[in-house]
Amino acid sequence: MEMKEIIEEIRTVLDEKDVLREEALRLTREIVRLSGDAIKALHRGEPEKAFDRLKLAGERVTELREKLSGHPDIYFTGYVQSAHQEFVEASLFFAYITGGTFPSPAELGVPHADYALGIGDFIGELRRRFLILLLEGDIEKAENVYRFMEEIYEELMNLEYPKGLVNIRSKQDQARHILERTLEDLTRAKLSRELEEKLETAIGRKR
Repeated sequence: MEMKEIIEEIRTVLDEKDVLREEALRLTREIVRLSGDAIKALHRGEPEKAFDRLKLAGERVTELREKLSGHPDIYFTGYVQSAHQEFVEASLFFAYITGGTFPSPAELGVPHADYALGIGDFIGELRRRFLILLLEGDIEKAENVYRFMEEIYEELMNLEYPKGLVNIRSKQDQARHILERTLEDLTRAKLSRELEEKLETAIGRKR
């Protein structure tokens, strides 16, 4: 084969991949946006809107997987993985808020490694829910969220694999720091409430 023919073949293949890459970037941006919208809707108490956004995101995830089915070099890249993580995080948070069952990697149509990383992000979103409950003064519900975060963290720590397979260690470290901060916040809130109750009791006795 002539060098010119080889170069032309390479150009044809890379042109195709470049088009697919641009399309993949567009789809991943949509997945991230829709997943973020779903999470915001859940925090605002709008589960119907969150469901609609997640449904659209899921359609984009399926479209992305089908378009890149013959191009694993593009499918298993950082930006695709990040989009999957956002979708997993939003889907898990939706199930938690609505009291549903957690969807599996197969049900969401994402690789298991991406799902595992999404669990780490889910813990971070639970902290946000915890803080909102604290601000609302509902310490009991906030503590329930913390206890659930502990359970998820313990399960996440059971995943021990090389970084080349799945970079789970960074998510585990982040989750540990989040859990530590959350426990500190919970402890301060409970101590503050106990102090308020003691002051109210003391004032009541003086009256």
